[in-house]
Amino acid sequence: MRLRKAKHDNRLDTELKTIGKAELLIIDELGYLPIDIEGARLLFQVIADSYETRSVVFTSNLEFSRWGDVFGDGDMAAAVIDRIVHHGRIVRFHGESYRNTHSLMK
Repeated sequence: MRLRKAKHDNRLDTELKTIGKAELLIIDELGYLPIDIEGARLLFQVIADSYETRSVVFTSNLEFSRWGDVFGDGDMAAAVIDRIVHHGRIVRFHGESYRNTHSLMK
């Protein structure tokens, strides 16, 4: 939403430079909320600009085969995944959810 608003306000370059100053970018819960094609393109631009220049952490409960649905374009998803797996590490967590285990509602 922040990128879309910046683009609408003709200040996308400024916003991308601001994001580009971060040493670590965290994209949490990728795929939890739908992204329209414009949002996907803007997110792809951030990811592509981050490639080999800063650390990026993605969290998602979706396997890579479903990322085409998230980005609305299988080719764009493949390009993102390609960048992630080139230098990345995949960490899968199995077992009971921490929140469920420590829930006060038991």
